[in-house]
Amino acid sequence: MRVADLVTAVVLMALGGLALGDSLRLGIGWGTDGPQSGFFPFWLAVIMNAACVVIFVQVLRRPATKPFVSRRQIGPVLAVLWPATAAVALMHVVGLYVAAALYMGFYMRWVGHNRWRAVIPLAIGVPVVAFLVFEMWFLVPMPKGPLEAWLGY
Repeated sequence: MRVADLVTAVVLMALGGLALGDSLRLGIGWGTDGPQSGFFPFWLAVIMNAACVVIFVQVLRRPATKPFVSRRQIGPVLAVLWPATAAVALMHVVGLYVAAALYMGFYMRWVGHNRWRAVIPLAIGVPVVAFLVFEMWFLVPMPKGPLEAWLGY
């Protein structure tokens, strides 16, 4: 377990370092119209890196005791990993909203064993609300697929 914790802390610190560098490129100061683009990402990366350093030191201080994950514990992890990986791969073909609907519906039915009368409205409703919020309200374009193109977006 110790090695996995150390590797995770180092990987997250590397990602935090990447965020720090990009934030500095964008500017972390305060402009005439408010904070520059890199202000908030910079401070979030600083906090993340500080937390990773704390975790790294804590892991080094504790003795190695047991393995990171047992065979029995890996099943639920894979039950989350494979559908999520498939949804990310599918997103490039059908777009974010359709992939999210398929993932949510599949996950609710397969893992959660929910009834169809709960699965269908949520699997359709949540992506529709996300579409309205991001595309209509915030005007943030997200990856779209053939369905959105057919609907004129």
